[in-house]
Amino acid sequence: MQAIFLYVLALAAGVSVAVQQVLNGALRIALGSPAWAGFVSYVAGLLTMIVVLFALGERLPSWKAVADTPWWAWSGGVLGGVFILLMILLLPSLGAATLIALVVAGQMAIAITLDHFGAFGLASHPVSISRLAGAALLIAGVVLIKD
Repeated sequence: MQAIFLYVLALAAGVSVAVQQVLNGALRIALGSPAWAGFVSYVAGLLTMIVVLFALGERLPSWKAVADTPWWAWSGGVLGGVFILLMILLLPSLGAATLIALVVAGQMAIAITLDHFGAFGLASHPVSISRLAGAALLIAGVVLIKD
């Protein structure tokens, strides 16, 4: 039962990504700028995380934990900013379905690679025929979904 709940949450995360991009696209039109739309999106995300931190009663990490964090672990926010900006820029020309399909295909390709090599501290999950077949089906889905 717990696995089903986790799958539902993961699906909800996917729904939120698609809806977020459409909302950010509308924000881009309203503000007349993809950069400002991305900025507003990240400020809203920052405020959300502040509320979550307080709601969970989280304490600040220790200086040792901060100092011991690998340099590459800090780059997630940068990649998130690039992601949001690219999504806002590409949405009008590609449309929501094609854009999300391409993003999912890209995510799957890199996820299989990162899993295979156990990159960035992940447990290693070697590439298999079934994983490659799944990625191929995602790519086929992109071809079928695009206009």
